[in-house]
Amino acid sequence: MRRSGARAALLGSCLAAVVGMATPGTAYAVDNLPPTRPLVTDLQTNFKPCATGDEPTYTGQPPVLTARLTDPPEDDRIGYPERLTGEFEIRWTDADGAEQRRTLTTGPQYPDQIHRVTVPSDIPADTVVSWRVRANDGALNGAWSSDAPGADCRFVHDNQSPTAPAITSPEYPAETWWVGGVGIYGSFTMDSASPDVVEYQYGFGGGPYGTVRPAELGGPATIRFVPLSNAPQSLSVQARDRSGRMSPPTNYTFFPNRASAPTSQWKLADTAGSTTAAAETGKPAEAGGGVTFGRPAPSGTPLTATAALDGSSHAYLTTGAPAVDTGRTFAVGAWVRPAETGRPMTVASQDATGGAAYALGLDAPETGSPTWSFTLGDAKIQGGAPETGEWAYLLGRYDTETGDAQLFVNGHEVGTRTKVTPTATTGAFQIGRILSKTGYKHRWNGDIGDVRVYDRLVVPNEVSELALRRPTLLGHWSFGTETDGATPEQNGGAPLKLAPGATIYRATNSDCIPDIDPDCAYQRPPLVGEGNLLLDGGTGYAATDGPVVDTGNSFTIGVLVRIADEDATRPMTVLSQAGEHTDAFKLRYEPSTYSWQLIVPERDEVGAPEKVVSQVEMPSGSNGWGTRLAVVYDDATDTLKLYADGYTNAGATTHLPNGWKSSGALMVGRGRTADGWGEYLKGEVDEIQAYEGALRDGDVIGLGGESDPCLCAG
Repeated sequence: MRRSGARAALLGSCLAAVVGMATPGTAYAVDNLPPTRPLVTDLQTNFKPCATGDEPTYTGQPPVLTARLTDPPEDDRIGYPERLTGEFEIRWTDADGAEQRRTLTTGPQYPDQIHRVTVPSDIPADTVVSWRVRANDGALNGAWSSDAPGADCRFVHDNQSPTAPAITSPEYPAETWWVGGVGIYGSFTMDSASPDVVEYQYGFGGGPYGTVRPAELGGPATIRFVPLSNAPQSLSVQARDRSGRMSPPTNYTFFPNRASAPTSQWKLADTAGSTTAAAETGKPAEAGGGVTFGRPAPSGTPLTATAALDGSSHAYLTTGAPAVDTGRTFAVGAWVRPAETGRPMTVASQDATGGAAYALGLDAPETGSPTWSFTLGDAKIQGGAPETGEWAYLLGRYDTETGDAQLFVNGHEVGTRTKVTPTATTGAFQIGRILSKTGYKHRWNGDIGDVRVYDRLVVPNEVSELALRRPTLLGHWSFGTETDGATPEQNGGAPLKLAPGATIYRATNSDCIPDIDPDCAYQRPPLVGEGNLLLDGGTGYAATDGPVVDTGNSFTIGVLVRIADEDATRPMTVLSQAGEHTDAFKLRYEPSTYSWQLIVPERDEVGAPEKVVSQVEMPSGSNGWGTRLAVVYDDATDTLKLYADGYTNAGATTHLPNGWKSSGALMVGRGRTADGWGEYLKGEVDEIQAYEGALRDGDVIGLGGESDPCLCAG
């Protein structure tokens, strides 16, 4: 649209003068053009795209309307563009059928900027409101955003929150004691009476948390949940409507039953000469001639005996009936000790047509290392490292809710969980062999104990507990007394003999206060109890007559040590246990890195490669309470850890696949060096505790006191 008359002529002459002064070759528009029509794609209602169809935008509060307003580029004169204001118009039809309009205007901004207005709070609720916008450059209005080919944006202000949802569960009714059970899934249905609910947000106490959408607007939604313990459980749910408004929460409490027993269990602790394995639950299992009962059980477990299978065609046990419905959630587990690892062997399986529905066992490829395996359907999960003569706890699990199959070795998941399609079967359960198209094969050679089959999910804490081998205390030295140059072990075991330069320190006036009693000769109290070992850093050490821990198997050893700041200037060994040529382990302080260091040679050879882990932590000084150190080697997981004051980390953990058995004594205060014995400790030592077996994190933190730690049950 062109301006006319004298004003237009005057404007034109002014612009002509400006153009005349411009750089040659540069052209500018002479006449002002109206602002550009806003595009619907540049409009938003509450920061959501403009809704132009049958479904308006629903908003829980009067919305913010935004638009990007532009001006033709021809109006950008010599770098000084015109400023634009925005005119927003909202319209609706009231209860009497009359159209209502309001106009909201924004301040001037440069072109291509966002203009924003907030709709007044008195607009009617639950009413379709249309809006459009146009720009003004101070002289001309642009076209409305609704002009063809544009359209009105539409929204509905919802000022009512949805009602709190009701929650129901057939397996876990609210406020009902001991229903369902650990590892048993239940359905939880949430349903709000509000017709516009689009989503439910839920959270179980401790997790999981999530959202679920109903199949249709305002409908109910159902989730599945499995209790991992029989502690009281809580579920909190809120409904969210299409405007984003949230309902008050509904809190739901239920009480799962404890975990149910296996559907089938054979301890295989029957007396020697038995031909049948008694069942704790399920059917007894007939034993073939290659089965020998009365074999040793893994130490630290409740088992009293196991059965040996000799790997022959008669090495099996069978029930003649299925142990579990393999098309549903199930788990199968056992303690096993292979007598060989060079060929595939089966721990447990269940017959199907021409094969097996599942199999738990040992896989030995022609090339590569052997692994444990769990086969289900067409999938095989592999992991872990079987070792001849070493006990391991295996458990395979299938969860029909997720479709995942998993394998656990010694309480830890190995391999990659895999989506599977299981094979439903009514075939017989087998121990020690697997059915193939040509008959049974892959017979087990070794020991098996406590075979269990479950028709539910075995939860993580159960897996850990089933695989637990409780450590056995081997020795505890508190350094409270000395007799004939030795300090006794608390339970009457081997004493620690003291070399010259090693003494038992016992304070006689540790409770006096010099400021009150002038005659008081204050002495610092021992680290723990009545006394501690004091080493002079030159010749002092203490030692047993022989090894205390079997360094080739799982072990734990803890110690409390204190080094004065002025003495922490050179490497000093706190504990070591010797082999023939080197120390099987050496626990020392390394001042160059201000750290406690654990050194473990890979072989009993001078100069053998070493595993070295460390914890950066300064000694506590002469006035501190000492540092509680612990070495834990878990042969089942091939993991070596160093703890300081009850904690470890990635830098203090390493992989040690083949620990070797040392033959030398436990040394306190010195270790092997290139010149023989050295790195003598100048400091104080107390509360040495040694265990057969690997203490768990929750148990290690209890080391360093006069009493032995309570070994946690879960």
